[in-house]
Amino acid sequence: MSDVAPLITAVILTYNEEMHLARCMASIRPFVVNIIVVDSFSTDATVTIAQDFGARVYQNPFVNQAVQFQWALDHCDIQTDWVLKMDADEYVDDAFSSALPAFLGVASDDLSGVYVKRKVFFLDRWMRYGGSYPQVLLRVWRKGHAYVEQRWMDEHLVLSQGRGVVFESGHLIDHNLNSMSWWTDKHNRYATREMIDVMNRKYHFFEEKNAFSTDQNQQAKYKRWFKESVYNKLPLGVRPLLYFIYRYLFRLGFLDGFKGFAWHALQGFWYRLLVDIKCYEFEAKLSKYDSPKALLEKEYGIKL
Repeated sequence: MSDVAPLITAVILTYNEEMHLARCMASIRPFVVNIIVVDSFSTDATVTIAQDFGARVYQNPFVNQAVQFQWALDHCDIQTDWVLKMDADEYVDDAFSSALPAFLGVASDDLSGVYVKRKVFFLDRWMRYGGSYPQVLLRVWRKGHAYVEQRWMDEHLVLSQGRGVVFESGHLIDHNLNSMSWWTDKHNRYATREMIDVMNRKYHFFEEKNAFSTDQNQQAKYKRWFKESVYNKLPLGVRPLLYFIYRYLFRLGFLDGFKGFAWHALQGFWYRLLVDIKCYEFEAKLSKYDSPKALLEKEYGIKL
């Protein structure tokens, strides 16, 4: 344990994030000593913005979030004791920025990870109800004490040793400023990635380990268990409707007004229905191919 402010490196993955990146880096610059940006060959000003902030910029072809972030951990020469993961469309509030260095400075030697509370904004409104807050995520950890689950969707950082604790001071803010057209395009891609994970549990394209068996994030453990043991066993089409009703009515999502309705209808019903439709489509096409892997490669351009 030490009362000296620790050295922290932030890692950010980017692709065409000129709208968000400066905001993200400005919020963490007071307490990090290095910012690493791993870019997927952006075509806008993302790289220039990162370089102007003094970030170390790497470029690597994108496969999925899990592969890209693990590549960053393995290849970007992180030399500080602590690492912070940020998405480009996120930032931290002042309370988080001022309290985290002192919190880590007195951390015991067995503390390996810090779970932070995230607020999600949609259409410029904080989604406070419907189970959207707080999202508790491992975002700060001792170098070498965590790894990324290798999944196509819903990947988490997982502690490989030591213990984790929830950081109660301040928030991580997820506030994307892009248009609804952009949002729906992104979630269409997410739905394909999630379909791959769902179909993998049936056809076993690749090995998938239960990383949460040793992880301390109880919220993430429960959500993963519920999705895989309950939700995914319900009939296609029925489960997204039930999930929307649960979030919007039983978890009081309606208290966030029209924007809350839009959030839960789109993210809690439309997106989940789209995953179901893509699963149905995958199974319907399967008879035309020699194997599920062949279908993925031919129809989706994905080599596993």
